[in-house]
Amino acid sequence: MKQTIILSFLLSGSLALQAQSVTKYTTTEKTTWQKSKATLASKANGTLVATISGDEAGTTFRAWGTTFNELDWDAFNLLSRDDQDEVMRNLFAPDGDLHFTHGRVSMNANDYARSWYQCDDVVGDLSLKHFNIERDKQNIIPLARAAQKYCPQLQLFMSPWSPPAWMKINQDYCVLSSPYNKQPKEKDYLLYDGAVDPDEMKLMGDRNGVFPRRLATQDYFIQDPRYLQSYANMFCRFIDLYAEQGLPITKVMYQNEAYSYTPYPGCAWTAEGTLRFNNQYLAPTLRQQHPEVELWIGTFNTNRLDYVQKIIDDPTLQSNVKGIATQWECRENLPQLKERYPKLRLMMSESECGNGSMDWRAGEHTFFLLSDNLGNGCDEYYNWNFILTDNGQSTWGWTQNALIQVDSKTRLKRYTAEYYAYKHFCQFVGPGTQIIAYGGRSLSKTPVVVFRDGQRLIVTAGNLTNEKADLCVNIKGKYLNITAQPHSFNTYVIGK
Repeated sequence: MKQTIILSFLLSGSLALQAQSVTKYTTTEKTTWQKSKATLASKANGTLVATISGDEAGTTFRAWGTTFNELDWDAFNLLSRDDQDEVMRNLFAPDGDLHFTHGRVSMNANDYARSWYQCDDVVGDLSLKHFNIERDKQNIIPLARAAQKYCPQLQLFMSPWSPPAWMKINQDYCVLSSPYNKQPKEKDYLLYDGAVDPDEMKLMGDRNGVFPRRLATQDYFIQDPRYLQSYANMFCRFIDLYAEQGLPITKVMYQNEAYSYTPYPGCAWTAEGTLRFNNQYLAPTLRQQHPEVELWIGTFNTNRLDYVQKIIDDPTLQSNVKGIATQWECRENLPQLKERYPKLRLMMSESECGNGSMDWRAGEHTFFLLSDNLGNGCDEYYNWNFILTDNGQSTWGWTQNALIQVDSKTRLKRYTAEYYAYKHFCQFVGPGTQIIAYGGRSLSKTPVVVFRDGQRLIVTAGNLTNEKADLCVNIKGKYLNITAQPHSFNTYVIGK
């Protein structure tokens, strides 16, 4: 009798799993977000990419976000009021497409500002008497408020691209000279105390495997205790002024991309300078003035793992920070970082920006990046520019992609392939969702990630090849057989 009951229970469980509803969503270059039905099968068909037992703990996903930049504001303002509302609803509303709840801002200008500006222009103003966010009130804050209309709980994280120029050894906002800035070429030697490799800062394309190939030999931020403390105070003052505008900053990082030696706003730091500022100045100042704000270490954009570990291995730093923010080349280090620092969270702090093509190929690369960053343990994910005009050219002469492209002549918008790459994840993966399986980098052309959201499973599968791909996920002995058409994004939702 007991055996009969057990057999009946197992049989009913198997039938229930097999009977679960499976909904498929597919996007190709020609058709977007096509909805259809699928089923679980009793036999596998295709390459097995993941096995789900039901006992996986996984990583708990926290939030999706994007960035508020001046050039996004300019593109946004070309749209009609109806189109503006549609865009913000799709990106930020609970019933929208992408469910963004977080935003990123920079203190002082970043590379997608209209021009360089700093929050304190008065040289030597270490007491910050003249510190202000008046430029942000004209551009960044209105854009964030347009998002806040649909997401009242919007949270921000902040990192500077460059300190005020008067706080740097080169007395300029950039690191290296270029036709797009006014720094004398003679100052370039400060970076290495010698000659600069002309290929060191290739903005796109092959970077010869290691980035940067050489590391800065000195900190561009003046390592005077008075300057270091004033800079830490500046972070807190920025938090105060944004709070007065009704925009809470809930996390900060000391620097964006300390390893990009840029012609646009930037600042090179050594490992020693990084530890000094974070441990001795920024962390204690935040604890005293804003204990509610999290300090993260980043944003790391280097694949020089030994250098990243040299910083994060410091036990004092580990006790001071909540997590590690990675972008660009540092994505390559995620498996090692996850294993080496299990108590620190991982964040993907900036999506790769592309080259202004805003085409299907760019969308495919973004689909892979979403898969790889989430599959390797990132629990927050931030898009870079969400709306740009034409080919997305920056003030400093390079072009980038966006989720939404605006024709500057017709003032009409277009949702790009990258928008739909995000939608295939954001629509179903939200706070509390567990990331439980990843097909792995060996399958980078057919990336598969499995998520658990309560009683349902979500499977994202891309096919970035010219041929049909047959893939399979084993779910407790039943099989989700995925037939992915060439160059397609696919999401399967199993259960209600």
